[in-house]
Amino acid sequence: MIGRLNAGDVRRTCDPSSLGFESTETLEAPLAIIGQNRALKALQFGLQIQNSGFNIYAAGLPGTGKMTAITGFLERLAKDKEMPADWCYVHNFDDPYRPRALKLKAGQAVKFQRDMRRLIDMAQTDIRKAFDSEDYSKRREATTRAFNENRERLFSQLNQLAHENGFAIQMSSMGILLVPLVNGKPLSEQEVLALSPEEKEGLSKRQENIQGHIKEAVTQLRSWDREIKEQIEKIDREVVQFILQTFVEDLERKYSDAPGVSEYLEAVGNDIIENRDLFRTPPEAAEGNQFAARALSDAFKKYQVNVLVDNTNVKGAPVVIEMTPTFNNLVGRMEKEAQFGALTSDFTMIRPGSIHRANGGYLVVRMEDIAQELMSWDGLKRCLRERKIIVEEMAERLGFLTVKTILPEPIPLSIKVVLIGENFYYHMLYRYDREFPELFKVKADFDSWMDRDDETTRAYAATLCSVCAKDNLRHLDSSAVARIVEHSSRLAEDQRKLSTRFAEIADIIREANYWAGMRESPLIGGEHVSRAIEQKVYRSNLIQERIREMVGRGVLKIDTEGEVVGQVNGLSVMDMGDLSFGRPTRITASTAVGPEGVMDIDREAKLGGPIHTKGVLILGGILAERFAGNMPLSLSARLVFEQSYSEVEGDSASSAELYALLSSLANAPVRQNIAVTGSVNQKGEVQAIGGVNQKIEGFFDICRAKGLTGEQGVLIPSSNVQNLMLREDVVEAIRDGKFSIYCVESVEEGIEILTGVPAGKRLDSGKFEEGSINDRAQKRLEQLARVMREFGKEKEKKPARRKKENNEAG
Repeated sequence: MIGRLNAGDVRRTCDPSSLGFESTETLEAPLAIIGQNRALKALQFGLQIQNSGFNIYAAGLPGTGKMTAITGFLERLAKDKEMPADWCYVHNFDDPYRPRALKLKAGQAVKFQRDMRRLIDMAQTDIRKAFDSEDYSKRREATTRAFNENRERLFSQLNQLAHENGFAIQMSSMGILLVPLVNGKPLSEQEVLALSPEEKEGLSKRQENIQGHIKEAVTQLRSWDREIKEQIEKIDREVVQFILQTFVEDLERKYSDAPGVSEYLEAVGNDIIENRDLFRTPPEAAEGNQFAARALSDAFKKYQVNVLVDNTNVKGAPVVIEMTPTFNNLVGRMEKEAQFGALTSDFTMIRPGSIHRANGGYLVVRMEDIAQELMSWDGLKRCLRERKIIVEEMAERLGFLTVKTILPEPIPLSIKVVLIGENFYYHMLYRYDREFPELFKVKADFDSWMDRDDETTRAYAATLCSVCAKDNLRHLDSSAVARIVEHSSRLAEDQRKLSTRFAEIADIIREANYWAGMRESPLIGGEHVSRAIEQKVYRSNLIQERIREMVGRGVLKIDTEGEVVGQVNGLSVMDMGDLSFGRPTRITASTAVGPEGVMDIDREAKLGGPIHTKGVLILGGILAERFAGNMPLSLSARLVFEQSYSEVEGDSASSAELYALLSSLANAPVRQNIAVTGSVNQKGEVQAIGGVNQKIEGFFDICRAKGLTGEQGVLIPSSNVQNLMLREDVVEAIRDGKFSIYCVESVEEGIEILTGVPAGKRLDSGKFEEGSINDRAQKRLEQLARVMREFGKEKEKKPARRKKENNEAG
């Protein structure tokens, strides 16, 4: 049914008086984001279910408030949760290559670190004092006194035995030596060589006589030395153990509920006892020698505690938002330091990742960010799959050689991960990553629009209040809220919807706040919002202005007056990223006899996209069904977008192309003061298209530049009326009768408006109503078919005639 729309049909306005408030100052900001009930229910389910794999993928367009909704929801949920445990790494005294991970209650890791530092400081001081004390010296002296007396007695006996046999005993680094004596004086080497053979033989016999006694004595001395050393070592161990016992036992009681701490403290105590000499060394011994100082520092490093996760200041469960999800930022890293030209690492250089900090809580990551980082996605999946955090070198995962490193003990993982991204990533991962459906079983789908009614409009206004409060902006009066509501419906391209892309709405409010400040207004008014919208368009519409200028100067051919056969003003949308605007385009059709059917010149020139090609092929189906029921379609038609030098895509011009074809076939001129948009199916029904507001406004701007006559307008599908949210200047022109919007449901209705001639219904005879567009088109097609048949007959006669002539000549 043909309809001519009035001003109230083309823009749904919002009456400021219906809002029930003077400004947003009196409103209360909502706790949760509005218009996303489906997504919020999915979030609630995914975060509360504790089974493995129920992590969440939050899908939706950018700017729909996904991050705001998720962080706010998580923070409210997390504050009532139990605080997660602290984690730290300590030295593994059994296998230094594999540092141990210790789990402590929240806030205890730092305390344990301080306690261990005090333990080592105390051990250094008290052990040094104990070994320097007079009591220790007396006890050690008492232990060695008896051994020294026995040693002296044994040496005295050996000396006596040696003197009796003409020898003296001399101690050297080589052991006990026998020196020959003559008259109580030792012989030199030359004097020994000068002895007669008989004297040498006697000397050798006497030496052999006492050599056995010397061996027995040496064995006895070694046994006594070993006993002395064991006794002293026992005393030293008892001293160190006595010093450590009280402090270690206190720590064991203090951290008795922390698994593994008692065993670790026992290992520390045993290691200090074994390395007690290290604690006896005064710090002054390494002064002035940087290598010795470094060696001493490294020796004590193994007693340190590396606090990996400290939840002292966390209230409830942690909520971590990782903005730079590199591999190391997620799973942690092992730092390196240079030592004597080589890079090394130890347990004190293990650094946490965001997964460590979020353990026991929630981790939020943008899919766009993690997809760009090498190995990050695999690292996250591995942690979720294994349910533990494995700190490792990325180079090792890639198979490269690495420097000397360590293998920390994995930490058990209990976490909920929320990925935020567009639907494109979700569908790609679901199809091509077999682990994704198992690890992210909950999809929270954020909608880009919400219903518009009185209740949702008030809730929308409350959300605008929260934007003002958050950014410390002026509040909006009721006219400003009404203007933003209307603009929101325009962004949604639906009179019954509101856009939930609050990022764009917030930018409008910020710009309107600027213009309100320029006018020194205490509140943001409707005129400030309108100014902000206009200026935002103005900053980006240079190309649009240039195209409009080229049309006005006749460079681009667009007629807004008169009638032309086979020529229609089509409408398309140019998307520049930050701005979309409508551009009229001349569409022409030519028809002649031939078997080719409908040919799309843009497709033949490889400038037509697949959807546009589909629309053109549908035209052939419409013509065949409507006019070729009892005869072949002998038509060679050409369609083209004039002055189009880039790819043509979409089917929104298929109805305009059909009108051009029918005009050419029926030889019926088309009004050039009406532009057309709408796709068409094979039954001739006009279907909805996108960008209807921009298309109408694009043609309106051209008409206004050339002069509004009151006869100009746009033909749109009836199903697009609900999408109309036209600019106020266009609405005003419609109200004043200077511009018109026609809505149609079928091609028959549209061609009648464009040509002023009825389309014509099919009669029982199979013909169309006399003089109608369809009747004239059918007659033209019948004429083309007759020409085609005559041409075919003539073509068949030529070979026969030529054969007859050849026979006569022969």
